[in-house]
Amino acid sequence: MSTPRRVLVVTVVHHPDDARIRHRQIQSLLDAGWQVTYAAPFADYGLTRPVGIPGLIPVEVPRASGRRRVHALKAARALLRERAPGHDVVLLHDPELLLAMRPLRHLPPVVWDVHEDTAAALQVRPWVPDLLRAPAAWGVHRLERWAEDRMPLLLAEHEYQGRFRSPHAVVPNTTWVSAELVAPGQLDEDGHQRVVYLGSLTVERGARELIEVGRHVQAATNGQVQVHVVGPAHGETEEALRAAAKEGAVTWHGFVPSDRALPMLDGALAGLSLLHDEANFRHSMPTKVIEYLAHGVPAISTPLPVPSALLDRTGAGILVPFRDVSATVDAVLDLHRDPARTAELGRAGHRAAADGYDWEKVAPTFIEALEAAARS
Repeated sequence: MSTPRRVLVVTVVHHPDDARIRHRQIQSLLDAGWQVTYAAPFADYGLTRPVGIPGLIPVEVPRASGRRRVHALKAARALLRERAPGHDVVLLHDPELLLAMRPLRHLPPVVWDVHEDTAAALQVRPWVPDLLRAPAAWGVHRLERWAEDRMPLLLAEHEYQGRFRSPHAVVPNTTWVSAELVAPGQLDEDGHQRVVYLGSLTVERGARELIEVGRHVQAATNGQVQVHVVGPAHGETEEALRAAAKEGAVTWHGFVPSDRALPMLDGALAGLSLLHDEANFRHSMPTKVIEYLAHGVPAISTPLPVPSALLDRTGAGILVPFRDVSATVDAVLDLHRDPARTAELGRAGHRAAADGYDWEKVAPTFIEALEAAARS
């Protein structure tokens, strides 16, 4: 019997229950018989390390957040120096970790999973001083060039390929698609219809508009339609969302692990994706849009290029202008008043997700990319 492959998966930024890392990639590795050492900031996110999962060894590392990153990077470097040589391959999920590994030698093959356009993301990070945004973006591009010369890359979007000189494996942010479809617009136990938002909340992700949509939709339907927010809030949006929840404008569930959050989409009237027109979002497919469609929930999205193309092609949702609360409320009310159209959009989205965005079809590409790296 062959010895199972061993992979060291490391993040100091992402939530340990991040859907892409924990519930898609790691779960697929475990299902394929790999042994996974998972280093993540469990304690700093208020979690205990999981126990009793066959094949999974959790390891604690500090969290890198805002300008507080040096301690986490030093800990990650020590972890890589000590533990990486006992594995067939290392999978890094943060660009910061490239800095941690640069001085190290005699590591096994390293793979970097490119989650986002980091240079563009720096333009909206409040902890980056304005004068340092351009130099920081330049430094990120240099770091990406260094990484491409030394390791295989996994790209979360096809559009990211333009940032690199050579082709790389694309492992898009798809999701698990159930064969069974729950019709959208179902009433919950209190007799309400739910409009859902799934994901992290910031100003740039439409937190202010989301709160206003919740307030106006409730007023227009006498409370029959309510907005549920599933995910953490960051920066100034945290206090605003807490106040909105106390007021009753929205129901805020906070962070919920993906395996419990996704079933909360079933039967919802609509799913919201109100991202602003920011450079970091222009070349990406919001994972939440795919998740809404996979659960048969019509998506209401701002007209960023990638989700716009998907919704135009599939007829699985409604596009609304950026930062336009009134248009978003109207879109929700149209679905509320037209159950037949809502059901049609839900079926179209579910078909589209099953055909092109099912993680079960993407997982073999991911496994083979790590296998190829390990063989190298």
